[in-house]
Amino acid sequence: PLDFIGILQDDLGQPEHHAALLENLKAQAEALMQGCQEAETYRSNPGNKPSTLLWLDRLNPFNLGMLLALYEHKVFVQGIVWGINSFDQWGVELGKKLAGQALSKT
Repeated sequence: PLDFIGILQDDLGQPEHHAALLENLKAQAEALMQGCQEAETYRSNPGNKPSTLLWLDRLNPFNLGMLLALYEHKVFVQGIVWGINSFDQWGVELGKKLAGQALSKT
């Protein structure tokens, strides 16, 4: 699965450029959903690929905080479904230890 995040408000003063970016964002999600069949198999895309399209009115601290809270909750729920502790601090510490060992060998 893939998440697309679009910001509706153009804060850079380039409305035509911003509109083109938003249309491309929607088109990418649609391409993953619909796919296409081409004569050349390497150009074909089977489609039926899940994605989520999130729209924010504008990028500001409040909306960014809501987005972070959404992803934190998503990770928490996935952990419950999969039967793992998504916020396992001891696992994080082990990862840091292993990364340190790997870096010391280089």
